[in-house]
Formats: sequence, structure tokens, C-alpha cells
Amino acid sequence: MSRIGITLIAAAVLAASCKTRRITIVNRELPPRSAEKVLERAMAMRQAPVHHYSAKADVQLDLPDQNRSFKAQLRSVQDSAVWMSVVPLLGIEMARVLLTPDSLKVLDKVNDLYFVGDTGIAKAKFGLTPDLFLIQQAINGTAIGLDPHEKYRSDREEGHYVLTSREKRRFVRAAEDISPGDTLARDRDMRERRLERTLRKAEEKDATVQRYWFEPDSFHVARVQIVDLAHDRTAELRYEQRGGPETNHLPTRIRITLSEPGKVASAFLELSRIDVGAPPAMPFRIPEKYEPMP
Repeated sequence: MSRIGITLIAAAVLAASCKTRRITIVNRELPPRSAEKVLERAMAMRQAPVHHYSAKADVQLDLPDQNRSFKAQLRSVQDSAVWMSVVPLLGIEMARVLLTPDSLKVLDKVNDLYFVGDTGIAKAKFGLTPDLFLIQQAINGTAIGLDPHEKYRSDREEGHYVLTSREKRRFVRAAEDISPGDTLARDRDMRERRLERTLRKAEEKDATVQRYWFEPDSFHVARVQIVDLAHDRTAELRYEQRGGPETNHLPTRIRITLSEPGKVASAFLELSRIDVGAPPAMPFRIPEKYEPMP
């Protein structure tokens, strides 16, 4: 994968805070709660998004064809733009990215190349669809896609309350079976033929299964899993650590896993030196000597 592809993947999964606390698995029996009560508490704890945001990040990428570690600076203005500067371990800036709701700009500072185009052209160019709003939801540590008007099933798992979208139970079983980590307690995987039939039926219905794990005391979301059964793809975010009230309990450690048949890619981010107050600068100038990316 090109270094620009790596940059775009990294840009899709970032979050941060100053003082941190680790999210641990709670080994205690939780009292049952209805899905309506869990959803009500989760929505009540949802923080307003920070408008201005900047952070430093240590990034570890594990891709199908290579592994890579680097440092980055991340800056964000809510609903407006995300800016990132990627710096390898030697400390020389390698790439710069500016993402807006409908456009992407990239500087490859190693090869003196640039790219400017809308998000549709970016997908054709890099094989990825950069999504500003999805990135900023991850930055804010939100339960992506959680809808207060939808119906969910409630469960308890590994010391967390879990909400699962109300798809047919066989779709939920199939979503677990194709996910990188099968977490349903006392669950037996579907037989291969039944799984194939279920996935074909899910494709007809364009079925998606969403699951959310909430901490039992704070009701902050600790994990989000979205399984696109129609295309056999899974996206999972784990907010492994959060900061204190001075930074709205934003996550400081994020692990994201993207999987599809035969491919699994993951990223781990550890963030520090957070500023959620001052408007961040987002310099992006294309030098005259730079040429368009081929």
C-alpha cells in the first residue's frame, strides 16, 4: 500500500485527550436493564462535540501487506475540516492531508506530488472514501450510528451493557460469526451452508447489524461494531482509554479494525498534548515545483 494510502487510513481513525484513565473490563454481575433504559442513559451521557481540537498521535498500523509506525499531528474544526501532518520516526514530515465535507487535498512531501479532488475522485484514486463526519465522530468518542428513535435489544457482556440493532436473530448470529472476534457467550458458530444462506438473505435486505458496549457506571461507549452483512464487511472501534472532564472525556486510546473476506486491517492510536480551545491553524500550500499525482 502506498504511503498516501496509509495516511488516509490513519486519518480515518483518530481521537484524543489530556489526562487519561484506562477503560477496564468490569468483572461483576450487572443488574438487568431494558434496552430503553440503557439507550436513555447512553444518550444522556453523550457529550456535545468539541468545536476546535488538536492533538499529537502515535500510530501503529497493521495492514495485510505491511506494518507501519509513525507520529502525526491532528487538527479539527467541527463540521468544517480535518488536517493531519504525518511524520515518520526520523522527524521529517512525510505527508500532509486536508479533508473537508466534500474534498480531499494531499501533499506527498517525499516525492513532491500533490492531489486535489472531491471525495468521489479520492475513492477512485486511493480505494478509500474519506468521510469527514465519520472521522469527527470517532474523535469525539461517540457511539457512531446510535439512533435514539430506533429499537434495540439489551444484553450484558464482559461487564458492559450491550445494545444490538433489532435485525433478525440469524442476522445477528451471522454478524458475530464473520467478525474478527466472536464475543457472544456460549455461542456456537453457524454451519457453513447456513451462514452462506443467511448472508445471501441479508444481501437481499441490505442488512446491517450494529452493536454498542457501554460502561456500566458512566455509560460512555467503550466499543462500536458495525457489520455490513450484505457485503461481508465489519468495522469495529474500541475506545480503550478516556480523559477527564476537562476534555469532555474524549478517548485517548483507540483501536480500529476493518475486515472483509481475506483481509483484516487495524490501527492503534495513542494521543497526547490535547487542546480543545483555540482555533487550530491548518496550513496547506502546494509548492510550485510539485506535480499532480499520476
